[in-house]
Amino acid sequence: MPAWVEPVARYILFEGLPGTLRVSAIAVVGSALIGVVFGTVMTIRFLPLQALIRLYIEVFRGLPLLVTVFVVYLGLPAVAPGLEFNPLTAASIALVLWGSAQVAETTRGAVQSIPREQHEAASALGFGWVGRHGFVILPQALRRLLPPFVSLLVNIIQNSTLAQVIGGLEVLEAGERQNERLTAIPPIGLGEIHAFEIFGGVMILFFLISFPLTRLAVVLEKRLA
Repeated sequence: MPAWVEPVARYILFEGLPGTLRVSAIAVVGSALIGVVFGTVMTIRFLPLQALIRLYIEVFRGLPLLVTVFVVYLGLPAVAPGLEFNPLTAASIALVLWGSAQVAETTRGAVQSIPREQHEAASALGFGWVGRHGFVILPQALRRLLPPFVSLLVNIIQNSTLAQVIGGLEVLEAGERQNERLTAIPPIGLGEIHAFEIFGGVMILFFLISFPLTRLAVVLEKRLA
């Protein structure tokens, strides 16, 4: 194995991969919390509230995700200096905005798919709106949400590479930095081009992460159908 492979692989795995996992974890948790709440609240027949959440969903589902990244990273600090974030945090926020819009729309559909009799039975047991949804409706809806949520996790992991555009150190950026280092003339680098090997390795790493999750989504969809 060539001598350059080990330090490149170590940098990608120990410097880049933690950034990808951090962005993905924040985005998944934030998307789930905000999306489930918004999607459930959308089922309340209060038009002003429905309109506000619908606007949120349509804006962040309709915008290219890269535009949202730039708005968070470059636009917000221009409006309020206190809203300045490092690249990984900005990418995480952008993914939360995008992901929560996806989850909200899916949650709305899942909640509305629960038969009306379930609502009536919960009401007959004395549950109010919060108790009815918290103990009866949402547990059934979340079961239906699981397969699309796993698919969303795959999309979030793959879209975490957008942090590279604003300089966030994740897997793709780590590969880019190592490619530039090896291409540089000695003594900084080796003066050699290994872009195919490096980005091929990045591709394989994302495949190893994503493929099991995509298969899990398929299995869950079949079992929970």
